[in-house]
Amino acid sequence: MKGNKLKSAIIKELKEMPIIQFACKKASVSRPSYYRWRNEDTEFAKEADAAIVEGESLITDMSESQLISLIRDRNFQALQLWLRHHHPKYGQKVEITANFQSTQDELTPEQEAVVREALRLASLLPEERPKENNQLNNKGYDKIKLPATSEKIQLQPPTTGSDREDDKRP
Repeated sequence: MKGNKLKSAIIKELKEMPIIQFACKKASVSRPSYYRWRNEDTEFAKEADAAIVEGESLITDMSESQLISLIRDRNFQALQLWLRHHHPKYGQKVEITANFQSTQDELTPEQEAVVREALRLASLLPEERPKENNQLNNKGYDKIKLPATSEKIQLQPPTTGSDREDDKRP
């Protein structure tokens, strides 16, 4: 009976503060006892997990309430945090820049092999497509042929550090 009261006390504490160390201390239960109970009693483990989720929701609600109070007080950091996480216009952005050089050179045999292998792996070449992937037949993919000339494909890995041309000094 005493164990059930202690388990109930831990569940109650986890609903208010979802930190196991804190809940154990408030309920006067050791952490090893808590984890032993979790391993031995699946019902207790489920109740503890549900209590932690409920406690996290409570903390989230309290945090958002405090954040809104700070926004009302015109705290710039609070405004910025809210907008960054709740409005796509102010969210984090990633910019990708690339330079492409278009020429009409023929593919080298190595480049053609790489392109053919990529298309084969993507199941886009009909002569090399696996039999089980026939759903592509009706989409016009069986007419793909590599032209003799194509955009030049750069096979070299990107240069880094001192390998870049503008970093070489005479």
